Amino acid sequence: MPLYGAIEAGGTKFVCAIGSNPEDLELYEFPTTAPQQTIDRAAAFFRGRPLAAIGIGSFGPIDPDPRSPTFGYITSTPKTAWRQFDFAGAIRKALNVNVAFETDVNAAAFGEYRWGAARGLHTFLYLTVGTGIGGGGMANGNLLHGKMHPEMGHIRVPIDASVDRFPGCCPYHGDCLEGLASGPAITGRWGAQGRDLPSDHPAWNLEAQYLALGLVNWICTLSPQRIVLGGGVMRRQELFPLIRSKVSTLLGGYLDPPEIVPPELGSRAGVLGAIALAEKVAV
Repeated sequence: MPLYGAIEAGGTKFVCAIGSNPEDLELYEFPTTAPQQTIDRAAAFFRGRPLAAIGIGSFGPIDPDPRSPTFGYITSTPKTAWRQFDFAGAIRKALNVNVAFETDVNAAAFGEYRWGAARGLHTFLYLTVGTGIGGGGMANGNLLHGKMHPEMGHIRVPIDASVDRFPGCCPYHGDCLEGLASGPAITGRWGAQGRDLPSDHPAWNLEAQYLALGLVNWICTLSPQRIVLGGGVMRRQELFPLIRSKVSTLLGGYLDPPEIVPPELGSRAGVLGAIALAEKVAV
């Protein structure tokens, strides 16, 4: 069976893998530092192995369009050292292999499509709720792209000021969905990290409300067959019944809500998705 390389590139750490499926993975994790130093460390892990291709799921924004002159670049990221960095090109040059390049969330979505909670579907969403909020998925069997890629975390949702006076923490938009419902938003609003809050804390009802507002927008526009919710915040399992109930209420009986489920691949969805992406570009 061919061996593939995978990189799940996050703002704080890189996860690299060699393998071909969920049962056959060699993993290597290290902190994200300066671009060339980080690329060199990843390349050292892969070098000398007979890889058919490498898939990358990267933090962004990125340029995922193979027809674009800046395909493979990280573009307007808040991590200033990585702005306008030719990520895919640097890996291709270092290892002389074909490279697939996607957002980290689309890669995770593709992993769930290949081996996890989205198997057999043609239209679904994958949302990660953690340090940030990002969304990806498929429409009619194709990963979601347009002028660039989805930025679902930055949609605007209604705020009830009588319940929530937190101004939001997004450095670009303040009170977008990410600014109101990401992990740092929970910490900023309540003065404690989500993992330290009890199950009956009012944080979770408010969190479910904001996420449900976002989901209803995407349900009405993209009509997903299923929605997969991952990321560190969604490890709080009490959120799932709250979100399902609020989505149903917000839809008001006009539409039946899709299934809303956790990822089957857990924290490995992104790196396994990068393996699946590599399969597509292997010679």
